[in-house]
Parts: sequence; C-alpha cells; structure tokens
Amino acid sequence: MTPQKQRAIVLGLIIVGIVIVGFFGLRTLRAFREVRGHRPPPPFSPAGAQGAETDVELIRDWMTIPFIAHTYRVHPKLLFDAIGIPPKDNEEKSLKQLNEEFYPNEDSVVMVKIKAAVLANQLPVVPTSPSAPTASSAP
Repeated sequence: MTPQKQRAIVLGLIIVGIVIVGFFGLRTLRAFREVRGHRPPPPFSPAGAQGAETDVELIRDWMTIPFIAHTYRVHPKLLFDAIGIPPKDNEEKSLKQLNEEFYPNEDSVVMVKIKAAVLANQLPVVPTSPSAPTASSAP
C-alpha cells in the first residue's frame, strides 16, 4: 500500500469519526435542552398542602396506591392498612389488580375503601388569600 493511499484512508476515517461525533453530540445537546425544560415537582410539605388533589371521585381503578398517596398527600401505609393488604410486592399493582387478587368475589371494594381512607386522612387545604395592602400613614 502506498503512503498516499494510507493517508487517504486515515483522512477518510478521521472525517467519518468527526461526522459521527458531531451527529451524536447534536442529539445529546438537543436531549439535554429538552430535559432542562422540565422542572421537578414541588417538594412535599405537610403544612402547605395546597397542591394536593381533594376530589376523591377522580380516583380510578388503574391507579396504584403510591400514586394516589402522592396525589392526595396521604401516607401509603394508611391506605394499605385501610384495605388490609401488605405493601410488600403490592406497590406496583393497580387498584383493579389488588381487588381481583384479594377480593375476587366483590366488585370495587378496594376503590371504595381507598376513597374512604383518603377522605378520612387527607390534610385540610387552607385557601390562600392575597394579602391585603396595608395603608401607610402619611407623616
């Protein structure tokens, strides 16, 4: 192989490498920008439960107990205790799956018990009112 042919091959491989790095670098940059556009959810604060859902009629049978606990700001252990099911190996199961597994002959028992437990253990939501402007005294 002649030195000129070797240089052409090496130069071609370098160019292919630069194209590959550029392609995946741009994809990484675009993905990074997209992820930075999403903000994490606000931290859980028991004192200020203004972000918690309050309407238990929105609970559906596809939801899991940890999801409901997070949405309604109720501890998951309280919900598992309310339905009499151990949390171990049941966190990822939906209410429908739990009902079929633990209460096969009764329809929607788990959903009814979960709704009652959420209502009983939910933190009260204190409405926030805009602060009234204070009147400044003139000198």
